[in-house]
Amino acid sequence: MTKNAQSPPPKQVVILAYDQLCTFEFGLSVEIFATPRPEIENWYTCKTIAVEEGPLQAAGGLVVQCDSHIKDIGTADLIIIPGWPTNKKPSDELLVQMLTAHHRGATFMAICSGAFLLAELGLTQDKTITTHWRYIEALKARAPTALVEENVLYCTDNKILSSAGSAAGIDLALHVIRQDFGTNVANIIAQRLVLPAHREGGQRQFVPRPVAQPSKGPLAQLLDHVRTTLDLNWSIKSMAAHAVMSERTLIRRFAQTTGQSPAQWLTTERIYFARELLEKADLSIEHIAARSGFKTPETLRHHFRNKLKISPSDYRRQFNAGTAA
Repeated sequence: MTKNAQSPPPKQVVILAYDQLCTFEFGLSVEIFATPRPEIENWYTCKTIAVEEGPLQAAGGLVVQCDSHIKDIGTADLIIIPGWPTNKKPSDELLVQMLTAHHRGATFMAICSGAFLLAELGLTQDKTITTHWRYIEALKARAPTALVEENVLYCTDNKILSSAGSAAGIDLALHVIRQDFGTNVANIIAQRLVLPAHREGGQRQFVPRPVAQPSKGPLAQLLDHVRTTLDLNWSIKSMAAHAVMSERTLIRRFAQTTGQSPAQWLTTERIYFARELLEKADLSIEHIAARSGFKTPETLRHHFRNKLKISPSDYRRQFNAGTAA
């Protein structure tokens, strides 16, 4: 892939550095965008820019110093925000340079909590964005005019790109490369990183099972009992009978307590349990389907794809390297 003298100049990429820098997000940005790749025509030119006076303290006791000037932000084509402390305020100078870049048509790529800086700059209005599941509610409060997706790996809304957890930033970076250079080049970069070439942005974040809060009463006892007997044929009628209440009352209590219908809650619990078995146990998909109450592998696969946007076998490959589906 030799360079052509008639080709347009490479895109200018800027990676922001700041005090309390997130080193993993920063490292993946540097590895993917700043590594020289002379064999790829018009590969990016990349600078790291300190957005405040240094030296900058990064996670892990590292100190970061940058040579590029903050004014270079204003001329960048792609600006990467490798995380951002959720309560950190941008300086006036950073605000000016970021908005200058925005008006020039720059693309912004926020990794994990980097979306909070975009929200502070007012760049998320009417945009679809995401962040790590731990920060979802805080981002909703910070960006009330944005559509905050709760359970995806990354979002792309015109020039505003955002990823969920740190590693999802790699998926977003490969998406950017795919858009700029095509699938073949994106696959080459993924192979060098020893990563899957493509995970869809709509794939769900794998949020840990919430810890059940101690509670009392017939409904709490019912929920505890059902969680230990998910393989039974639970219905609204059988749940209501076990809790000694009418079906109408059961449905109302479920909505008040869980925000879900009994059927929705039951499916969610079965998925959580199936995930645990896929992560830890060396069981067949058929056995896991039976133990979790889905009965058949086909039903298990249907609900996994519907809720998590991934198959049980692919989930196992990602989270249980010691077994094969």
